[in-house]
Amino acid sequence: MSNNTESWGSRIGLILAMAGNAVGLGNFLRFPVQAIQNGGGAFIIPYLVCFLLMGIPLLFVEWSMGRFGGKFGHHSTPFILDSMDKRKFWKYVGVFGIFTNIAVAAYYCYLESWTLSWMYHSVIGTFSGKTQEEVAGFFGNYVSLTSWEPIFFWLVCLLLNTWILSRGLSGGVEKVAKIGMPLLIIFGAFLAYKAITLKAGEHGAILSGIEGLNYLWTPNFDTIWSPKVWLAAAGQIFFTLSVGMGSIQCYASYVKSKDDVALNAMSAGWMNEFVEVVLGSAILIPISIGYLGIDQVVEMTKSGGLGLGFKTLPYLFEQWGGVLAAVCGVAWFGLLFFAGITSSLAMGTPCMGFLQDEFGWKRENAAWMFGFVVFLLGLPTVLFFNQGVFDEYDFWAGTVSLVVFALIEIILFAWVFGMDKGWKEITTGADIKVPVVFKFIIKYITPAMLIWVFVSSLPGIWDQIMNKSIYEQISSATDADLINKLNTQITYVNISRIGLLLVWFSIAYLVYIAYKNRKKEGRI
Repeated sequence: MSNNTESWGSRIGLILAMAGNAVGLGNFLRFPVQAIQNGGGAFIIPYLVCFLLMGIPLLFVEWSMGRFGGKFGHHSTPFILDSMDKRKFWKYVGVFGIFTNIAVAAYYCYLESWTLSWMYHSVIGTFSGKTQEEVAGFFGNYVSLTSWEPIFFWLVCLLLNTWILSRGLSGGVEKVAKIGMPLLIIFGAFLAYKAITLKAGEHGAILSGIEGLNYLWTPNFDTIWSPKVWLAAAGQIFFTLSVGMGSIQCYASYVKSKDDVALNAMSAGWMNEFVEVVLGSAILIPISIGYLGIDQVVEMTKSGGLGLGFKTLPYLFEQWGGVLAAVCGVAWFGLLFFAGITSSLAMGTPCMGFLQDEFGWKRENAAWMFGFVVFLLGLPTVLFFNQGVFDEYDFWAGTVSLVVFALIEIILFAWVFGMDKGWKEITTGADIKVPVVFKFIIKYITPAMLIWVFVSSLPGIWDQIMNKSIYEQISSATDADLINKLNTQITYVNISRIGLLLVWFSIAYLVYIAYKNRKKEGRI
Protein backbone atom coordinates (compact mmCIF):
# COMPACT_ATOMS: atom_id res chain seq x y z
CA MET A 1 0.00 0.00 0.00
CA SER A 2 2.81 2.39 0.86
CA ASN A 3 4.51 4.43 -1.86
CA ASN A 4 7.34 5.29 0.52
CA THR A 5 10.60 4.15 -1.05
CA GLU A 6 12.75 7.02 0.25
CA SER A 7 16.37 6.58 1.30
CA TRP A 8 19.43 8.68 2.03
CA GLY A 9 22.02 9.02 -0.71
CA SER A 10 25.06 9.18 1.59
CA ARG A 11 26.03 9.19 5.23
CA ILE A 12 27.45 12.71 5.06
CA GLY A 13 24.18 13.87 3.53
CA LEU A 14 22.24 12.30 6.40
CA ILE A 15 24.49 13.88 9.04
CA LEU A 16 24.34 17.30 7.39
CA ALA A 17 20.55 17.05 7.09
CA MET A 18 20.28 16.05 10.75
CA ALA A 19 22.61 18.88 11.76
CA GLY A 20 20.58 21.23 9.56
CA ASN A 21 17.44 20.10 11.34
CA ALA A 22 19.04 21.10 14.65
CA VAL A 23 20.84 24.25 13.48
CA GLY A 24 18.15 26.89 13.21
CA LEU A 25 17.48 30.57 13.75
CA GLY A 26 17.76 30.10 17.51
CA ASN A 27 21.47 29.26 17.24
CA PHE A 28 22.22 32.81 16.12
CA LEU A 29 19.33 34.87 17.52
CA ARG A 30 18.34 33.13 20.76
CA PHE A 31 21.46 31.53 22.24
CA PRO A 32 23.64 34.67 22.71
CA VAL A 33 20.70 36.53 24.27
CA GLN A 34 20.03 33.62 26.63
CA ALA A 35 23.70 33.64 27.66
CA ILE A 36 23.68 37.37 28.47
CA GLN A 37 20.43 37.11 30.43
CA ASN A 38 21.58 34.10 32.46
CA GLY A 39 25.08 34.70 33.71
CA GLY A 40 27.24 35.07 30.60
CA GLY A 41 30.08 32.55 30.73
CA ALA A 42 28.50 30.89 33.75
CA PHE A 43 25.50 29.96 31.57
CA ILE A 44 27.66 27.55 29.58
CA ILE A 45 27.99 25.28 32.64
CA PRO A 46 24.26 24.43 33.04
CA TYR A 47 23.96 24.54 29.25
CA LEU A 48 26.62 21.85 28.73
CA VAL A 49 25.30 19.79 31.66
CA CYS A 50 21.83 19.84 30.09
CA PHE A 51 23.35 18.96 26.71
CA LEU A 52 25.15 15.93 28.16
CA LEU A 53 22.33 14.73 30.43
CA MET A 54 19.32 15.61 28.25
CA GLY A 55 20.42 16.51 24.74
CA ILE A 56 22.75 13.63 23.88
CA PRO A 57 20.52 10.99 25.58
CA LEU A 58 17.45 12.24 23.69
CA LEU A 59 19.42 12.19 20.44
CA PHE A 60 20.42 8.56 21.11
CA VAL A 61 16.83 7.68 21.95
CA GLU A 62 15.22 9.42 18.97
CA TRP A 63 17.75 8.10 16.43
CA SER A 64 17.38 4.52 17.68
CA MET A 65 13.57 4.77 17.91
CA GLY A 66 13.45 6.00 14.32
CA ARG A 67 15.69 3.22 13.01
CA PHE A 68 13.68 0.63 14.97
CA GLY A 69 10.38 1.85 13.52
CA GLY A 70 11.91 2.01 10.05
CA LYS A 71 12.53 -1.76 10.15
CA PHE A 72 8.75 -2.19 10.04
CA GLY A 73 8.20 0.45 7.37
CA HIS A 74 7.11 3.22 9.77
CA HIS A 75 8.31 6.76 9.05
CA SER A 76 6.22 8.85 11.47
CA THR A 77 5.94 8.79 15.23
CA PRO A 78 2.38 7.42 15.65
CA PHE A 79 3.35 4.00 14.34
CA ILE A 80 7.03 4.19 15.35
CA LEU A 81 5.79 4.42 18.96
CA ASP A 82 3.15 1.78 18.25
CA SER A 83 5.87 -0.63 17.09
CA MET A 84 7.63 -0.33 20.46
CA ASP A 85 4.61 -1.29 22.57
CA LYS A 86 1.29 -2.64 21.35
CA ARG A 87 -0.95 -0.78 23.77
CA LYS A 88 -3.23 1.28 21.57
CA PHE A 89 -2.72 4.69 23.18
CA TRP A 90 0.93 5.03 22.12
CA LYS A 91 0.04 5.83 18.54
CA TYR A 92 -2.05 8.76 19.79
CA VAL A 93 0.88 10.00 21.87
CA GLY A 94 2.80 9.86 18.59
CA VAL A 95 0.36 12.42 17.16
CA PHE A 96 2.58 15.05 18.81
CA GLY A 97 5.35 14.08 16.38
CA ILE A 98 3.23 15.16 13.41
CA PHE A 99 1.28 17.98 15.06
CA THR A 100 4.37 19.76 16.40
CA ASN A 101 6.07 19.82 13.01
CA ILE A 102 3.01 21.17 11.19
CA ALA A 103 2.27 23.81 13.85
CA VAL A 104 5.88 24.96 14.15
CA ALA A 105 6.30 25.09 10.37
CA ALA A 106 3.15 27.25 10.21
CA TYR A 107 4.90 30.17 11.94
CA TYR A 108 8.53 29.24 11.35
CA CYS A 109 8.20 29.63 7.56
CA TYR A 110 7.00 33.20 8.07
CA LEU A 111 10.03 33.97 10.22
CA GLU A 112 12.21 32.23 7.63
CA SER A 113 10.72 34.39 4.88
CA TRP A 114 11.91 37.53 6.66
CA THR A 115 15.49 36.45 5.96
CA LEU A 116 14.78 36.29 2.22
CA SER A 117 13.22 39.74 2.33
CA TRP A 118 16.11 41.26 4.34
CA MET A 119 18.65 39.75 1.92
CA TYR A 120 16.81 41.46 -0.91
CA HIS A 121 16.75 44.79 0.93
CA SER A 122 20.45 44.47 1.81
CA VAL A 123 21.29 44.06 -1.89
CA ILE A 124 19.18 46.99 -3.11
CA GLY A 125 20.41 49.27 -0.30
CA THR A 126 17.10 49.84 1.50
CA PHE A 127 18.85 50.38 4.84
CA SER A 128 21.46 52.78 3.45
CA GLY A 129 21.30 56.23 5.07
CA LYS A 130 18.61 55.20 7.54
CA THR A 131 18.90 55.85 11.27
CA GLN A 132 18.64 53.03 13.79
CA GLU A 133 15.08 54.12 14.58
CA GLU A 134 14.13 54.13 10.89
CA VAL A 135 15.49 50.59 10.38
CA ALA A 136 13.52 49.45 13.43
CA GLY A 137 10.46 51.24 12.05
CA PHE A 138 10.89 49.40 8.75
CA PHE A 139 10.58 46.11 10.64
CA GLY A 140 7.47 47.33 12.48
CA ASN A 141 5.81 48.37 9.22
CA TYR A 142 6.77 45.05 7.63
CA VAL A 143 5.03 42.85 10.22
CA SER A 144 2.07 45.26 10.23
CA LEU A 145 1.50 44.35 6.56
CA THR A 146 1.73 47.89 5.24
CA SER A 147 2.54 46.41 1.80
CA TRP A 148 2.16 43.17 -0.17
CA GLU A 149 5.80 42.25 0.39
CA PRO A 150 5.57 40.10 3.58
CA ILE A 151 2.88 37.88 2.06
CA PHE A 152 4.83 37.59 -1.20
CA PHE A 153 8.06 36.46 0.44
CA TRP A 154 6.14 34.12 2.76
CA LEU A 155 4.49 32.45 -0.25
CA VAL A 156 7.84 32.19 -2.01
CA CYS A 157 9.31 30.54 1.07
CA LEU A 158 6.40 28.10 1.37
CA LEU A 159 6.59 27.16 -2.30
CA LEU A 160 10.36 26.68 -2.12
CA ASN A 161 10.08 24.41 0.93
CA THR A 162 7.29 22.40 -0.65
CA TRP A 163 9.07 22.00 -3.98
CA ILE A 164 12.29 20.79 -2.30
CA LEU A 165 10.30 18.30 -0.21
CA SER A 166 8.61 17.03 -3.36
CA ARG A 167 12.06 16.11 -4.70
CA GLY A 168 12.54 13.60 -1.89
CA LEU A 169 15.23 12.94 0.71
CA SER A 170 18.26 12.35 -1.48
CA GLY A 171 17.09 14.52 -4.39
CA GLY A 172 15.85 17.46 -2.31
CA VAL A 173 16.52 17.61 1.42
CA GLU A 174 20.00 16.07 1.23
CA LYS A 175 21.11 18.33 -1.63
CA VAL A 176 19.99 21.45 0.24
CA ALA A 177 21.84 20.28 3.36
CA LYS A 178 25.03 19.62 1.40
CA ILE A 179 24.91 23.15 -0.02
CA GLY A 180 23.29 25.06 2.83
CA MET A 181 25.31 23.80 5.81
CA PRO A 182 28.78 24.54 4.33
CA LEU A 183 27.59 27.97 3.15
CA LEU A 184 26.13 28.67 6.59
CA ILE A 185 29.49 27.91 8.23
CA ILE A 186 31.39 29.99 5.65
CA PHE A 187 29.07 32.98 6.10
CA GLY A 188 29.22 32.56 9.88
CA ALA A 189 33.02 32.36 9.94
CA PHE A 190 33.27 35.51 7.78
CA LEU A 191 30.93 37.50 10.02
CA ALA A 192 32.58 36.20 13.20
CA TYR A 193 35.94 37.37 11.84
CA LYS A 194 34.49 40.82 11.07
CA ALA A 195 32.96 40.99 14.55
CA ILE A 196 36.04 39.92 16.49
CA THR A 197 38.39 42.20 14.52
CA LEU A 198 36.15 45.23 15.00
CA LYS A 199 38.23 48.03 16.57
CA ALA A 200 37.10 50.91 18.76
CA GLY A 201 37.04 54.18 16.81
CA GLU A 202 36.84 52.39 13.48
CA HIS A 203 33.71 53.14 11.42
CA GLY A 204 32.11 54.72 14.48
CA ALA A 205 32.54 51.75 16.85
CA ILE A 206 32.93 52.72 20.52
CA LEU A 207 34.24 49.34 21.72
CA SER A 208 36.19 46.54 20.08
CA GLY A 209 34.59 43.28 19.07
CA ILE A 210 36.78 41.43 21.55
CA GLU A 211 35.32 43.52 24.38
CA GLY A 212 31.83 42.52 23.28
CA LEU A 213 32.85 38.87 23.17
CA ASN A 214 34.50 39.16 26.58
CA TYR A 215 31.35 40.67 28.04
CA LEU A 216 29.22 37.87 26.62
CA TRP A 217 31.43 35.22 28.20
CA THR A 218 32.35 36.97 31.46
CA PRO A 219 30.92 34.56 34.04
CA ASN A 220 28.53 35.73 36.73
CA PHE A 221 28.70 32.76 39.09
CA ASP A 222 26.05 34.29 41.34
CA THR A 223 23.49 32.90 38.88
CA ILE A 224 24.83 29.36 38.72
CA TRP A 225 22.43 27.93 41.33
CA SER A 226 19.36 29.79 40.10
CA PRO A 227 16.60 27.38 38.94
CA LYS A 228 15.64 30.02 36.36
CA VAL A 229 19.07 29.74 34.72
CA TRP A 230 18.96 25.95 34.63
CA LEU A 231 15.45 26.06 33.20
CA ALA A 232 16.64 28.49 30.51
CA ALA A 233 19.57 26.18 29.69
CA ALA A 234 17.26 23.16 29.43
CA GLY A 235 14.86 25.13 27.23
CA GLN A 236 17.69 26.18 24.94
CA ILE A 237 18.75 22.54 24.51
CA PHE A 238 15.24 21.63 23.37
CA PHE A 239 15.08 24.64 21.11
CA THR A 240 18.47 24.09 19.52
CA LEU A 241 18.53 20.29 19.02
CA SER A 242 14.94 19.94 17.74
CA VAL A 243 14.34 17.04 20.13
CA GLY A 244 10.77 16.21 21.12
CA MET A 245 9.45 17.04 17.65
CA GLY A 246 9.40 13.76 15.75
CA SER A 247 11.55 14.95 12.86
CA ILE A 248 14.68 13.13 14.08
CA GLN A 249 12.78 9.83 14.32
CA CYS A 250 11.49 10.36 10.80
CA TYR A 251 14.93 11.06 9.33
CA ALA A 252 16.43 8.09 11.20
CA SER A 253 13.66 5.75 10.03
CA TYR A 254 15.18 5.84 6.55
CA VAL A 255 18.57 4.40 7.59
CA LYS A 256 19.23 0.67 7.21
CA SER A 257 18.60 -1.66 10.14
CA LYS A 258 22.31 -2.22 10.86
CA ASP A 259 23.50 1.32 10.11
CA ASP A 260 25.12 3.31 12.90
CA VAL A 261 22.95 5.69 14.89
CA ALA A 262 25.23 6.41 17.86
CA LEU A 263 28.03 8.22 16.01
CA ASN A 264 25.53 9.89 13.70
CA ALA A 265 23.64 11.27 16.70
CA MET A 266 26.85 12.52 18.33
CA SER A 267 28.12 14.06 15.08
CA ALA A 268 24.89 15.97 14.41
CA GLY A 269 24.65 17.07 18.04
CA TRP A 270 28.20 18.35 18.36
CA MET A 271 28.07 20.05 14.97
CA ASN A 272 25.06 21.96 16.21
CA GLU A 273 26.93 22.90 19.40
CA PHE A 274 29.89 24.20 17.41
CA VAL A 275 27.64 26.39 15.27
CA GLU A 276 25.75 27.68 18.31
CA VAL A 277 28.48 28.21 20.90
CA VAL A 278 31.35 29.22 18.60
CA LEU A 279 29.68 30.99 15.65
CA GLY A 280 26.38 31.94 17.26
CA SER A 281 28.08 33.82 20.09
CA ALA A 282 30.65 35.57 17.91
CA ILE A 283 28.42 37.65 15.61
CA LEU A 284 25.32 39.33 17.00
CA ILE A 285 26.49 40.45 20.45
CA PRO A 286 30.11 41.54 19.69
CA ILE A 287 29.00 43.74 16.77
CA SER A 288 26.06 45.22 18.71
CA ILE A 289 28.14 45.98 21.80
CA GLY A 290 30.94 47.37 19.66
CA TYR A 291 28.64 50.08 18.29
CA LEU A 292 25.97 50.55 20.93
CA GLY A 293 27.78 49.81 24.18
CA ILE A 294 27.07 47.25 26.84
CA ASP A 295 24.20 48.97 28.67
CA GLN A 296 22.11 49.60 25.58
CA VAL A 297 22.59 46.06 24.25
CA VAL A 298 21.74 44.50 27.61
CA GLU A 299 18.52 46.53 27.64
CA MET A 300 17.73 45.48 24.07
CA THR A 301 18.25 41.78 24.83
CA LYS A 302 15.27 41.91 27.21
CA SER A 303 13.03 41.77 24.14
CA GLY A 304 14.95 38.83 22.64
CA GLY A 305 17.24 38.35 19.67
CA LEU A 306 14.81 39.14 16.86
CA GLY A 307 15.06 42.86 17.53
CA LEU A 308 18.86 42.83 17.44
CA GLY A 309 18.99 40.58 14.40
CA PHE A 310 16.42 42.34 12.21
CA LYS A 311 16.06 45.85 13.62
CA THR A 312 19.62 46.68 14.67
CA LEU A 313 22.23 44.67 12.76
CA PRO A 314 21.25 45.99 9.28
CA TYR A 315 21.83 49.53 10.57
CA LEU A 316 25.21 48.55 12.05
CA PHE A 317 26.33 46.88 8.81
CA GLU A 318 25.72 50.20 7.05
CA GLN A 319 28.51 51.72 9.14
CA TRP A 320 30.97 49.62 7.13
CA GLY A 321 30.12 51.26 3.81
CA GLY A 322 27.85 50.42 0.88
CA VAL A 323 29.41 47.34 -0.73
CA LEU A 324 30.64 45.73 2.50
CA ALA A 325 27.28 46.46 4.16
CA ALA A 326 25.48 44.63 1.34
CA VAL A 327 27.90 41.70 1.51
CA CYS A 328 27.50 41.40 5.28
CA GLY A 329 23.74 41.75 5.03
CA VAL A 330 23.57 38.94 2.49
CA ALA A 331 25.95 36.80 4.61
CA TRP A 332 23.98 37.39 7.84
CA PHE A 333 20.50 36.88 6.46
CA GLY A 334 21.81 34.18 4.11
CA LEU A 335 23.11 32.10 7.01
CA LEU A 336 19.82 32.67 8.84
CA PHE A 337 17.94 31.51 5.74
CA PHE A 338 19.98 28.32 5.40
CA ALA A 339 19.62 27.70 9.15
CA GLY A 340 15.88 28.15 8.78
CA ILE A 341 15.20 26.15 5.64
CA THR A 342 17.23 23.10 6.70
CA SER A 343 15.06 23.04 9.84
CA SER A 344 11.73 23.65 8.13
CA LEU A 345 12.39 20.91 5.56
CA ALA A 346 12.76 18.46 8.44
CA MET A 347 9.31 19.51 9.66
CA GLY A 348 7.70 18.31 6.45
CA THR A 349 9.06 14.77 6.40
CA PRO A 350 6.99 13.26 9.29
CA CYS A 351 3.73 14.43 7.73
CA MET A 352 4.78 13.17 4.30
CA GLY A 353 5.98 9.85 5.74
CA PHE A 354 2.62 9.35 7.44
CA LEU A 355 0.61 10.04 4.27
CA GLN A 356 2.86 7.80 2.17
CA ASP A 357 2.91 4.92 4.67
CA GLU A 358 -0.74 4.90 5.71
CA PHE A 359 -2.67 6.19 2.72
CA GLY A 360 -0.41 5.26 -0.19
CA TRP A 361 0.13 8.84 -1.32
CA LYS A 362 2.86 9.66 -3.79
CA ARG A 363 5.75 11.74 -2.49
CA GLU A 364 4.87 14.79 -4.58
CA ASN A 365 1.22 14.77 -3.49
CA ALA A 366 2.20 14.36 0.17
CA ALA A 367 4.63 17.30 -0.10
CA TRP A 368 2.05 19.62 -1.64
CA MET A 369 -0.56 18.61 0.92
CA PHE A 370 1.91 19.50 3.68
CA GLY A 371 2.51 22.86 2.01
CA PHE A 372 -1.24 23.48 1.72
CA VAL A 373 -1.88 22.67 5.39
CA VAL A 374 1.01 24.89 6.48
CA PHE A 375 -0.41 27.67 4.29
CA LEU A 376 -3.85 27.43 5.92
CA LEU A 377 -2.53 27.15 9.46
CA GLY A 378 0.19 29.73 8.93
CA LEU A 379 -1.98 32.43 7.36
CA PRO A 380 -3.24 33.70 10.76
CA THR A 381 0.37 34.08 11.99
CA VAL A 382 1.02 36.40 9.04
CA LEU A 383 -2.23 38.36 9.05
CA PHE A 384 -2.50 38.64 12.84
CA PHE A 385 1.15 38.73 13.87
CA ASN A 386 0.64 41.81 16.02
CA GLN A 387 -2.36 40.21 17.73
CA GLY A 388 -0.15 37.54 19.33
CA VAL A 389 -1.04 34.55 17.14
CA PHE A 390 2.60 33.97 16.15
CA ASP A 391 3.71 33.92 19.80
CA GLU A 392 0.84 31.64 20.79
CA TYR A 393 1.83 29.04 18.18
CA ASP A 394 5.43 29.28 19.36
CA PHE A 395 4.51 28.75 23.01
CA TRP A 396 2.26 25.72 22.60
CA ALA A 397 3.82 23.98 19.59
CA GLY A 398 7.42 25.18 19.87
CA THR A 399 7.84 24.92 23.65
CA VAL A 400 5.22 22.99 25.66
CA SER A 401 4.63 20.26 23.09
CA LEU A 402 8.37 19.50 22.83
CA VAL A 403 8.77 18.91 26.56
CA VAL A 404 5.61 16.81 26.84
CA PHE A 405 6.51 14.56 23.92
CA ALA A 406 10.17 14.17 24.95
CA LEU A 407 9.16 13.16 28.48
CA ILE A 408 6.66 10.57 27.27
CA GLU A 409 8.93 9.10 24.59
CA ILE A 410 11.86 8.56 26.96
CA ILE A 411 9.53 6.83 29.45
CA LEU A 412 8.37 4.59 26.60
CA PHE A 413 11.93 3.86 25.47
CA ALA A 414 13.60 3.28 28.85
CA TRP A 415 10.77 1.90 30.99
CA VAL A 416 8.19 0.31 28.66
CA PHE A 417 10.23 -0.88 25.68
CA GLY A 418 12.94 -1.61 28.22
CA MET A 419 16.41 -0.19 28.74
CA ASP A 420 18.14 -3.46 27.87
CA LYS A 421 16.43 -3.63 24.47
CA GLY A 422 16.85 0.14 24.10
CA TRP A 423 20.57 -0.07 24.77
CA LYS A 424 20.88 -2.81 22.16
CA GLU A 425 19.15 -0.55 19.66
CA ILE A 426 21.53 2.32 20.42
CA THR A 427 24.70 0.22 20.21
CA THR A 428 23.82 -2.08 17.28
CA GLY A 429 26.07 -1.13 14.36
CA ALA A 430 27.60 1.71 16.39
CA ASP A 431 30.86 3.09 14.99
CA ILE A 432 31.83 4.34 18.45
CA LYS A 433 31.82 2.73 21.86
CA VAL A 434 28.94 4.41 23.66
CA PRO A 435 29.89 5.01 27.32
CA VAL A 436 27.84 2.59 29.41
CA VAL A 437 27.04 5.41 31.85
CA PHE A 438 24.49 6.65 29.30
CA LYS A 439 22.43 3.55 30.01
CA PHE A 440 21.92 4.83 33.56
CA ILE A 441 21.50 8.45 32.43
CA ILE A 442 18.79 7.58 29.87
CA LYS A 443 16.83 5.48 32.35
CA TYR A 444 17.01 7.70 35.42
CA ILE A 445 18.68 11.11 34.99
CA THR A 446 17.11 12.31 31.73
CA PRO A 447 13.50 11.44 32.75
CA ALA A 448 14.04 13.10 36.13
CA MET A 449 15.34 16.26 34.47
CA LEU A 450 12.45 16.30 32.00
CA ILE A 451 9.94 15.92 34.84
CA TRP A 452 11.64 18.82 36.62
CA VAL A 453 11.49 20.97 33.47
CA PHE A 454 7.81 20.17 32.96
CA VAL A 455 6.78 20.73 36.59
CA SER A 456 8.80 23.96 36.76
CA SER A 457 7.01 25.19 33.64
CA LEU A 458 3.50 24.59 34.98
CA PRO A 459 3.08 28.06 36.58
CA GLY A 460 4.07 29.69 33.29
CA ILE A 461 1.73 27.41 31.36
CA TRP A 462 -1.14 28.33 33.68
CA ASP A 463 -0.37 32.05 33.32
CA GLN A 464 -0.39 31.61 29.54
CA ILE A 465 -3.74 29.80 29.63
CA MET A 466 -5.24 32.59 31.72
CA ASN A 467 -3.69 35.32 29.50
CA LYS A 468 -2.15 36.79 32.64
CA SER A 469 0.27 39.19 30.92
CA ILE A 470 -2.50 40.65 28.71
CA TYR A 471 -4.90 41.12 31.62
CA GLU A 472 -2.14 42.82 33.60
CA GLN A 473 -1.74 45.30 30.73
CA ILE A 474 -5.52 45.84 30.66
CA SER A 475 -5.66 46.49 34.40
CA SER A 476 -2.98 49.20 34.19
CA ALA A 477 -4.21 50.77 30.93
CA THR A 478 -6.14 54.03 30.93
CA ASP A 479 -6.59 54.49 27.19
CA ALA A 480 -9.87 53.02 25.89
CA ASP A 481 -8.40 52.21 22.46
CA LEU A 482 -5.55 50.28 24.06
CA ILE A 483 -7.98 48.32 26.24
CA ASN A 484 -10.08 47.43 23.19
CA LYS A 485 -6.93 46.39 21.34
CA LEU A 486 -5.86 44.11 24.19
CA ASN A 487 -9.33 42.55 24.45
CA THR A 488 -9.21 41.90 20.70
CA GLN A 489 -5.82 40.27 21.17
CA ILE A 490 -7.32 37.87 23.74
CA THR A 491 -9.97 36.90 21.21
CA TYR A 492 -7.39 36.14 18.51
CA VAL A 493 -5.22 34.22 20.98
CA ASN A 494 -8.13 32.05 22.11
CA ILE A 495 -9.20 31.36 18.53
CA SER A 496 -5.65 30.32 17.64
CA ARG A 497 -5.65 27.86 20.57
CA ILE A 498 -8.89 26.32 19.32
CA GLY A 499 -7.33 26.04 15.87
CA LEU A 500 -4.28 24.21 17.23
CA LEU A 501 -6.50 21.81 19.17
CA LEU A 502 -8.54 21.08 16.05
CA VAL A 503 -5.33 20.29 14.15
CA TRP A 504 -4.20 17.88 16.88
CA PHE A 505 -7.54 16.04 16.97
CA SER A 506 -7.72 15.95 13.16
CA ILE A 507 -4.33 14.21 13.04
CA ALA A 508 -5.46 11.84 15.80
CA TYR A 509 -8.55 10.99 13.72
CA LEU A 510 -6.36 10.25 10.68
CA VAL A 511 -4.22 7.98 12.88
CA TYR A 512 -7.41 6.18 13.95
CA ILE A 513 -8.44 5.72 10.29
CA ALA A 514 -4.94 4.44 9.45
CA TYR A 515 -5.13 1.97 12.34
CA LYS A 516 -8.51 0.71 11.13
CA ASN A 517 -7.10 0.29 7.61
CA ARG A 518 -4.18 -1.70 9.00
CA LYS A 519 -6.55 -4.03 10.86
CA LYS A 520 -8.72 -4.45 7.77
CA GLU A 521 -5.70 -5.31 5.62
CA GLY A 522 -4.29 -7.68 8.23
CA ARG A 523 -1.15 -5.59 8.84
CA ILE A 524 -1.62 -5.66 12.64
